[in-house]
Amino acid sequence: MRNQVNLIGHLGNDPEIHEFDKGRKLAKFSLATNEVYTNNEGEKITQTQWHRVVFFGGASEIVEKYLRKGKEVAVSGKITYREYEDKDGVKRRTAEIVGSDLVLLGSK
Repeated sequence: MRNQVNLIGHLGNDPEIHEFDKGRKLAKFSLATNEVYTNNEGEKITQTQWHRVVFFGGASEIVEKYLRKGKEVAVSGKITYREYEDKDGVKRRTAEIVGSDLVLLGSK
């Protein structure tokens, strides 16, 4: 329970699939989660957060086969941070959810 993330949301894009040596795959996609609340004026407010999610191995095959933009899913995993250089050579830091479990929700 030290580093565990559980999210339910909708895919913001079709998954990107990257294949590596020996057939290993990586699947990544953006996931939107919504929080709905009522403000002091009685207005219903929806606040959306975007998360970058990645799956490796066998789970990436399920992502590739079944997930498309708009699909509702539940994701469990851990949050990780990594640094990279962008195309202009600027160092950036990003957060990702490395998925361990995936449940397909909503209609077919």
